[in-house]
Amino acid sequence: MIRSLRPVAYSPDKEGVEPIRADERKMPAFEARRSMSRAAAARSQGRLLLAACLLALAPALAAAAPVAPEFSLTSQDLGALTTDLPGSIRQAILANPRGFLHQLARVLDQPQDLLVLVDKSHLLGADYVPPDLVPLGGYRLAVSRNDLSLRRVIMTDVLAMVAAAKAHGVTLLFSSSYRSYEYQREVYAREVKMYGQEAADRESAHAGASQHQLGTAIDFGSITDEFAGTRAGRWLAAHAWEYGFTLSYPKGYEQVTGYRWESWHYRYITRPAARLQREFFGDVQQYLLEFLDAHRAQLQGARSK
Repeated sequence: MIRSLRPVAYSPDKEGVEPIRADERKMPAFEARRSMSRAAAARSQGRLLLAACLLALAPALAAAAPVAPEFSLTSQDLGALTTDLPGSIRQAILANPRGFLHQLARVLDQPQDLLVLVDKSHLLGADYVPPDLVPLGGYRLAVSRNDLSLRRVIMTDVLAMVAAAKAHGVTLLFSSSYRSYEYQREVYAREVKMYGQEAADRESAHAGASQHQLGTAIDFGSITDEFAGTRAGRWLAAHAWEYGFTLSYPKGYEQVTGYRWESWHYRYITRPAARLQREFFGDVQQYLLEFLDAHRAQLQGARSK
């Protein structure tokens, strides 16, 4: 018969065996739990430290990353490019840099000669003549003279704008368009003779400084301030940008453009550029064209491959 084995209890009578206290029997498990707790705390502190480091580095990382996929420009680069712009325009751009650069990429894809800056400081040569001038007499347009012409490249949008205005019961009368260097010289001399040098310089360009020489600028209607209040004037103010045309000399910006308000003078700058001007440049053509003139090379160099 096999007797069942039972645990032998400690007997103080046995020699050479010291008693094991209860707290010592439990010590290994307690130490393990405490060690695990310390390791967990260390891991938690490590994660917190990593998160704090990443949070501290976030601005630097963001500043070093391209703002939009179309360009390699960082937020710091864009900030430097917009330093010379009016505060409200710069703020609008930096508030939505991705949207701005997306639209800007489309503008840079447009023919450069449609966006060239022409003003009192940036002149066209006496020999510059647009390569694709076409007489407006070949189109069903309302014209004040039979010798008007514009560049062929813009005629699709010209006709689309005229058709849209007509659909709203508005007739757009073309009063002036392309002017040669020599013809502009005559216009300016006539203005000086009639109104004096100071008055002429506010509303008439020297030869070479006129947007009309580009073959993409149009004077509509009466060519007077009263045009702004006509149906055509109001329609153009609201809708011309949809077809790539914007007002060159808006009211209140004579110190910027160099010319007084001309509610009748519109220039074609392409549809993408007209939208960019409207959404990011305070709807002031001069600001947009000056920005492109100053930074086009850098912007093209920063295009993503």
